[in-house]
Amino acid sequence: MTNSLAAAFSLEGRTAVVTGAGGGIGTAIALAFAQAGARVACVDQTPPEATVTSIRAAGGEAMALTCDVSDESQTRAVADEIFAKWTNVAVLVNGASNDDPTGSVLELGLSDWNQVFAVHVTGAYLMSRAILPAIIQNGGGSIIHIASQMGHVAAKGRPSYCAAKGALLQLAKAMALDHAADKVRVNSLSPGAINTRRLLLRHDDVQTAHAYNAAKHALGRVGEPVEIAHAALFLASDASSFMTGTDLLVDGGYNAM
Repeated sequence: MTNSLAAAFSLEGRTAVVTGAGGGIGTAIALAFAQAGARVACVDQTPPEATVTSIRAAGGEAMALTCDVSDESQTRAVADEIFAKWTNVAVLVNGASNDDPTGSVLELGLSDWNQVFAVHVTGAYLMSRAILPAIIQNGGGSIIHIASQMGHVAAKGRPSYCAAKGALLQLAKAMALDHAADKVRVNSLSPGAINTRRLLLRHDDVQTAHAYNAAKHALGRVGEPVEIAHAALFLASDASSFMTGTDLLVDGGYNAM
């Protein structure tokens, strides 16, 4: 890699905040950001200590923070804790998620519906409100909402998840327009089926889950968390400096079929 290309993907000297950093895609993103030189504030509903331990073992800087992103007071508190320790916050990844129940709108209870939106959409809104002022004050940066291919297409029995992920696509666009003058780029990142715990939610075993989902992707397999992390690094870094208000699909050809 040439020096100029390496510099484009570098996060050296920047602080990145990653929600949902306790496992799966969030952990992979936190690790990738640390490898690119960022200090990483790892946020999850339970302390993401394992992620922080891995980053520190590789020589990086990280801290573990507990936060329910659907609670405004907690998002404000965690932001204050980050700002008190580290400066130059330049990146926010809204990756917190929860398990969505299966069922049509006639079968889903209002509390189930609200909980999906509370974490995925309201959580992204609240964390953005808490972190964005610092990014603006520091001269700009990048915000990434982790959406899904389900924001583009639909799946039977998953109206809450599909609607929430579609909302994140539009939230990214609106925020991008609002904050372009602040030098803050806002994009969404839409993975296909990824090899994480969530892949098993609607299947009895790993083999069935992989076979079912592989058939829906042009590449004939599910993705790995690190593949989404690499895409997130692109969006977080100067390599994507002319990209804002759009969605990056990393879906193994799911939407092409």
